[in-house]
Amino acid sequence: MFDFSELKTKSKDIESWLTKELSVIRTGRATPTILDFVQVEAYGSRMAIKELANIVVEDVKTVRVEPWDANIGKSIEKAIDSSNLGLSVAPFEKGLRIIFPELTTERREQFIRVVKAKLEESRVSLRSLRDRTWKTIEDKEKAGNMGEDDKFRFKDEMQKIIDQSGKKLEELAERKETEIKA
Repeated sequence: MFDFSELKTKSKDIESWLTKELSVIRTGRATPTILDFVQVEAYGSRMAIKELANIVVEDVKTVRVEPWDANIGKSIEKAIDSSNLGLSVAPFEKGLRIIFPELTTERREQFIRVVKAKLEESRVSLRSLRDRTWKTIEDKEKAGNMGEDDKFRFKDEMQKIIDQSGKKLEELAERKETEIKA
């Protein structure tokens, strides 16, 4: 009688958003996803590094970037340097080595605060989604499209979906905090 597909879809979108946001936070381990948001001035436009080069994890502290066009190497190096990600760039014959320095205790704490802020943002979005869904359920009941028993049954179903999504958000944040602390 009530369609929860929009609620489920939007809660999955919130989870995806948090996953994407957390993937950018540096953990002291080499991860190519941190470079996804670095834009390079190339061929008269701004492009992502993954559109211009192969990106390979060389070891736990190093990512290798091998541009398809050797002339783009300097532009990629400049973009990474200006991105303020705290990464070191070392050119080599085929491209660049991106070195991930060891995280200091202070920097780890900063990253954990960012993780908590992103988690809270996603929680606020989830609460807002819950409130909109509840209002829709109440409006249908007021319009006579469902009874009061149905309204409370749907409220319980809605809360189960929200609780599951909230639990997934918590797990994502906890996993990222553990990575940062390691």
